[in-house]
Amino acid sequence: MGRNSNKKNTSKNQGGQQTDAASLARRILQFLDANFGEEFNSKQIIKKLEIRDALTKGGVEPVLSKLVEAGSVSRNPRNYYSSTQDPEFIEGIVDFVNPRFAFIVPLDPEKVDGDILIKEADLKQALDGDKVRVMTYPLKGKTGRVEGKVLEVVERSRDEFVGRVEISPRFAFIVPDFKKMHKDIFVHRGALNGAVHGEKVIVKLTEWRDGDKNPTGEVIRVLGKAGEHEVEIHSIMAEFGLPFEYPEEPEKEAEAISEKITEKEIKKRKDFRDTLTFTIDPADAKDFDDAISYKKLENGNHEIGVHIADVTHYVQPKTALEKEAYNRATSVYLVDRTIPMLPERLSNGLCSLRPNEDKLTFACVFEVDDEANVKKHWIGKTVIHSDRRYAYEDAQENIDNQSGDYFEVLTLLNVMAKKVRQRRFKHGAVNFETVEVKFKLDEKGTPLGLVIKERKDIHKLIEEFMLLANKYVAEFIFNKNKGKDTFIYRTHDSPDMERLDTFSGFAKRFGHEFDIENANAISIALNKLMEDIQGKPEQNVLEQLAIRSMAKAKYTTEPKGHFGLAFAHYSHFTSPIRRYPDMMVHRLLELYLDNGKSPDAEAWEQKSVHSSEREKRAADAERASIKYKQVEFMSLAEDKDYDGIVAGITEWGVFVEITETKCEGMIRVQDMDDDFYEFDQKNMRLVGSKTKKMITLGDKVKVRVVNTDIDRRTIDLEFADNDKKKTRARVIR
Repeated sequence: MGRNSNKKNTSKNQGGQQTDAASLARRILQFLDANFGEEFNSKQIIKKLEIRDALTKGGVEPVLSKLVEAGSVSRNPRNYYSSTQDPEFIEGIVDFVNPRFAFIVPLDPEKVDGDILIKEADLKQALDGDKVRVMTYPLKGKTGRVEGKVLEVVERSRDEFVGRVEISPRFAFIVPDFKKMHKDIFVHRGALNGAVHGEKVIVKLTEWRDGDKNPTGEVIRVLGKAGEHEVEIHSIMAEFGLPFEYPEEPEKEAEAISEKITEKEIKKRKDFRDTLTFTIDPADAKDFDDAISYKKLENGNHEIGVHIADVTHYVQPKTALEKEAYNRATSVYLVDRTIPMLPERLSNGLCSLRPNEDKLTFACVFEVDDEANVKKHWIGKTVIHSDRRYAYEDAQENIDNQSGDYFEVLTLLNVMAKKVRQRRFKHGAVNFETVEVKFKLDEKGTPLGLVIKERKDIHKLIEEFMLLANKYVAEFIFNKNKGKDTFIYRTHDSPDMERLDTFSGFAKRFGHEFDIENANAISIALNKLMEDIQGKPEQNVLEQLAIRSMAKAKYTTEPKGHFGLAFAHYSHFTSPIRRYPDMMVHRLLELYLDNGKSPDAEAWEQKSVHSSEREKRAADAERASIKYKQVEFMSLAEDKDYDGIVAGITEWGVFVEITETKCEGMIRVQDMDDDFYEFDQKNMRLVGSKTKKMITLGDKVKVRVVNTDIDRRTIDLEFADNDKKKTRARVIR
C-alpha cells in the first residue's frame, strides 16, 4: 500500500519537473528569440530571467543542452548561447495607445495575423505614427497576440510637438498636449526661446540618446499663455501640423492671375449665363464652389445643371499654387476659422461663384422628367452668371412660405430631390443623420452658447444634386473604358460583419433591435434604427457607434463601389475649392473629354493615399477644436446636475454624454467610492462587488462636472447622487 503511494508521488514529482523544464525552456527560447543576434552564457541568462531558486538555476544548463540538441539554440565554443530562430521582420506604423505598450499596424497585413503588441521597453524610442522595422517573436504572448520588438525607427512621423512649459531651478520640461506622446521633452534652460512657466510652445526634438528616458528638444515657437483662445487654437493647429499662414510664392501667383474672362475662353464652353442660376450655402460662407441652374424644357422635362467652380483653369500643374494645394489637400474647418486649401484670392474671389458675376465652371447637366428620372445628361465646361446667392435659411423660408425669389423653382427642385433621395434609400443607401454642434463665440472666442445644427429640406436638396453629379461623373469615366482608365474614385467598403455584430450588441443595450442575420439587408436594418433613434437621448451615441463600425471611405484609383451611398461608382467632383481630389477629378475628366490617353495609375494612387491621410488629419483637428470648446463651455456653464447617457464603459471609467450639450465626460472608477466596481468586458458593464449595482451602456444618469482640463481636453464628472458631495474644482488648466 505504502509502495504504491510512493510510486504515485514519484510519478507526480517527475511530471512536475517535466512541466517546470518545459516552462523554463519556453522562457529561455522567448528570451533568446527576443534578443536575436546576441549571445549570452548561462549565468547571464539566469540573471536576465531573474531566476532565484537553486532548483531552477540548476536546470538551466540541462535545458540549454537539450535546446542545442534540438537545434532551437546555438552554442559557440565559449559556451555562449543564441537563438537559431529566423525571425520575421515586418515594417509597420506605431499606434502608441498608452504609456505601457503600443501596437504596430503592419504595412503588409498578410505578413502577420493582426497588429503586433510591443511593450514600451521594446519600442526603441519609437513614437506614435512612426514607421518602424519590427522583429516578431515566434510564440504568441499571454494576450494571444503576436508580440515583438522594434529594431529600428525607419521614419519619424513628426519631430515637433505642442506642450506646456514646466520650469524647475535647473532645467525645464515640455508636457505635450498630444495624448499619444507619453514622454515629457527635456529642454535646457538656454533652449527655451524666452518661454516662461505655464506657456504653450512648439518644441522640436533634437536628440534622444540610447539609455535616456526622455528626448531632448528646443523651443522653436512660443504660442502664449495656456488657456487663452488664440493660444489653444494655435496649439491644435500645431499639434496636427496645420499651416499658420499661406506661403508667399503661391500668394503672388494667385494675385497675378487676371480676373478677365476672354471671349475665346467663353467660346470653348456652353453658355448658361441666360439660364436661371443660384447658389445655396451657409450664411457665413465665402467660397461658393457649386451652383444650380434650372430651365423648363419644351418637351415638358426639366433641365437641372450642377455647375462647379473650374479651379483647375486657374491652378495649373507644376506651379507653386498647385504644390501648396496638393500639400494641404483639403480646407480645414475649426470652430472659429477656416484654414483654406487655396489662397483667398482664389477661394473667395476668382473661383467663388458669387452673384452677378460671370464665372467659369465645370458642369454635369441633367434632363429629368416629373418623377426625377434622368433621361439624358451632359458633362463639360460652362460659363454661368449667378442670379442669386441664398443662405440655407433664406431658401428654406421661401419654400416654407411659398413666397420670395424663385420660390416655385426651389419648391420644384425640393420635390425632385426628395424623389431622388427616396430612390437612393430604396436601392440600399444608409441614412446617417449625424448630430452637428456649433458654438456661438464672442470676439475673444469665448463660447456663449451651443447650437445643435438642424438639417432641413434645403440642405438635403443640395446634397442630393451634388451626389447625383458625383455619381454620374464617376460612372461616365468608368463606362467609357470599362474601368481601365485611371480615375479618382471615392470608395466605401461593405462593413465587417463581426464589427456590426458588436454594434448590434450595443444597440440592444440601448433598447433597440438591430437584426443583421441577412447581410443583404444591413442598410435596411441600419436605416430603421436611425429612424427609431431620431430625437432620443441616445441618438448621437448610437450614430457615432454605428459610424465607427463602418469601413472608412477613401480616395483610390480602384473602381470599387460605395456601400453607404449604394452607388456602384462614386467620385468627388463638386468641391474643388476645398478638396484636392476634386481637382484631380477635374483634370482627368478634362483629359478624357479631350480624348487624351489614360495616365499611369500609380502616381495618381499615391496622390489619393496622401489626400485620404490629409482628410483624416483635418477631421481629427476639427474634432479637437470642438472638444476644446466643449470643455471650455462646460467649465463656464451653470453649476448644476445634468441628464446624461452612458456612452462607453472601460475598466478605468464610465463615459457619459451630457444630453443637453452633447459634451462627453468621464467618471473615473477610482472615484466611485460607494462600492468596489469590477469591469465585465463581455457585457460591457461595471458591477458593484457588494451591492451588485450595475452600470451599463445606455443607462440614463444624472451627473455633475467636477473638473475640466483644457490641456488634455477632458471633462471629469461624478454621479449626481453621490453620497459624498465633492468640492467641485471647475478650473481650466
